Amino acid sequence: MSTAARPGARGRWRTVLHENALALFFALLLLGALTGQAAAGTAQVNREQLAAGLQTVTVWRYITSSEFGVDVMENWQSEFLQFLLFILATVWLVQRGSSESKALGEQGRGSDADQKVGAYAQPGSPRWARAPGLRRSLYSHSLGLVMGTVFLLTWLGQSMAGTVAYSEGQLRDRADPVTWATYVGLPDFWNRTLQNWQSEFLAVLSMVVFSIYLRERGSPESKPVGAPHDETGTEE
Repeated sequence: MSTAARPGARGRWRTVLHENALALFFALLLLGALTGQAAAGTAQVNREQLAAGLQTVTVWRYITSSEFGVDVMENWQSEFLQFLLFILATVWLVQRGSSESKALGEQGRGSDADQKVGAYAQPGSPRWARAPGLRRSLYSHSLGLVMGTVFLLTWLGQSMAGTVAYSEGQLRDRADPVTWATYVGLPDFWNRTLQNWQSEFLAVLSMVVFSIYLRERGSPESKPVGAPHDETGTEE
């Protein structure tokens, strides 16, 4: 009985891996990048500690430090800001010829029939897509709400970790530490923040424009290789 069950279990795992391969791929990349950052950051800090005649730190101490926290949070908040703005902008704005845009003339939130909500919900539609009132409204904007919430939380995390890291530097220089309210008004905070924001905006701009003229066969982020340059979004 157990021998017969094993192939079925393996088959289910293969199905799970196959159906979630994209998410798993990027989750592993994220974990690998964080691990590499932790190792490289610890090595860098320890070089500075040794040069200053101080004790080295462990990886655990480094990844729980404000220095590591601010570096991670400032990258995460800029990513979520990028997606939040792109999600909201593409509701109303279009780009002729870009696969990242809706078709020309399809700006706006769409009708209930287009969105398959309420009376137009399908048998497999999410339950809240059928629900009236506030639940449907919340679900209709749930992606933007979650992205916006995560952006605000990671931005807050960046600013708080940055306050601690900046104050530690002040104390090493025998200067006064700063409060959170003071830090978020300092050039140090906005220099770090805007460096990340401009890189995210450049990435989105490049994707929108490059997808007009360039192709990647088989990718849903690209138009078909033979599609005209002025074909926009999901136009046939």
